[in-house]
Amino acid sequence: VQLVESGGGSVLAGGSLNLSCTVSRYRESSYYIGWFRQTPGREREGVATMHTAGIRQHYADSVKGRFSIFQDAADNTVYLRMDSLKPEDTAMYYCAAKSSGWAAMPTLSPSEYTFWGQGTQVTVS
Repeated sequence: VQLVESGGGSVLAGGSLNLSCTVSRYRESSYYIGWFRQTPGREREGVATMHTAGIRQHYADSVKGRFSIFQDAADNTVYLRMDSLKPEDTAMYYCAAKSSGWAAMPTLSPSEYTFWGQGTQVTVS
């Protein structure tokens, strides 16, 4: 299984970025894809997740109303649209996958996810 993130960069506060996560070599067709972030010295935290059925989007309170997770199923790509960015959103952002039926409740707990990408840096100043 391979997850590759892209789209990170530097942006001014109030700006926007669109992260993407492309999944390949995953035999499962039913799974959750989540976005997580981590800064040095802090634990990794969940930001947003959704099921590949296109449902059960779930967000951390800190990003509700500002971030949006969506997918392009044809390209096996999940996006994280980030608007109204704040300096505290600065972090390395990772996407991760966990096999699951769509009926399972979404989770933002990193320990629940099995496969991880290498991350993409987001810096807000």
